[in-house]
Amino acid sequence: MNESLLRGGLLIAGVIHLLPIAGIAGGSQLRELYGISALTDDLELLLRHRALLFALLGALLLSAIWVRHLRPAALIAGLISTIGFLGLAGAPSAVGPALARVWWADVLAIVALLVAVTGAWRERAHATQQLTKSGS
Repeated sequence: MNESLLRGGLLIAGVIHLLPIAGIAGGSQLRELYGISALTDDLELLLRHRALLFALLGALLLSAIWVRHLRPAALIAGLISTIGFLGLAGAPSAVGPALARVWWADVLAIVALLVAVTGAWRERAHATQQLTKSGS
């Protein structure tokens, strides 16, 4: 059960972080994703790079489902990224409708990551308890 919570949380957060990957393709996808009408070349480059970084983070989160030693780094990076965006954006009413969707997706990702952290913590506590029992 604990492993399922951990893997499920990583899966949901990983998929959410992969959603902006379409932005790598360029301007029209970025306009659609973020509701931006005026997109300069510089802003397009920054947003395409953002999409690439989120794809890397999504890949890390998904890889951590199977590669246990990646889990701490994936969970920490995912939480810093999502909490950071919410902190920078403020309330969803402070941003436009497209970014408000991103805001709510990050809230969902935070919940998923906290579920994963709970699963990892319970898994570790269970393993520690088993070691204690076997050592007695």
